[in-house]
Amino acid sequence: MPEKSKPALGIARSSENGKGVRLIGVDPGLGTTGFGCIEIRENGSIGYCGSGVIRTPATIPFPQRLCRIYHGLIEQIEKYHPRLMGVEQPFFAKNVKSAMLLGQARGVAILAAAETNLEVYEYSPLEVKQAVVGYGRAAKEQVQAMIHTLLGTPPNLAADTADALAVALCLAHSLSWRKSLNVLKAEGSGGQTKAWLGRGK
Repeated sequence: MPEKSKPALGIARSSENGKGVRLIGVDPGLGTTGFGCIEIRENGSIGYCGSGVIRTPATIPFPQRLCRIYHGLIEQIEKYHPRLMGVEQPFFAKNVKSAMLLGQARGVAILAAAETNLEVYEYSPLEVKQAVVGYGRAAKEQVQAMIHTLLGTPPNLAADTADALAVALCLAHSLSWRKSLNVLKAEGSGGQTKAWLGRGK
């Protein structure tokens, strides 16, 4: 069996009452895949749950690198139990090879979501920055600073981790929080999550 990835250390933080709808954001990359989990709480606030990166060294075969990303994300999904996944769409790069590798890492992330029955929402980098910073051309440093301000994350988050949390926040903002609260009610009565969640209007 392939060796599981070892995500970099991230701080996990639970909600105050242990109830909420968790979302996981993923910033896919072959060398470094960032992940970040947030929670929409009963009162409508958004809290930080945990984050980190999955690294794959260039010294191992390409298929094994994809395998590490897959198992690393499965591990985080099993740890945080999110209801939905947000994934950043690849940007158009001049380097075709790099774009193809990024696309394959993204495909692995979506596969991990499918294997764990998570619904996937995809967002462009411009949409993510617009949702978090209010400006689609914001620099990475601005995204990192805003994530720290909005979620109270540990300082000096890695760029890939901050980007993943930004994707999760973009997903949260695209959902109607009232629908998210209905998820809690549905789960309490044995209802189905998918009957409630969808794009906010």
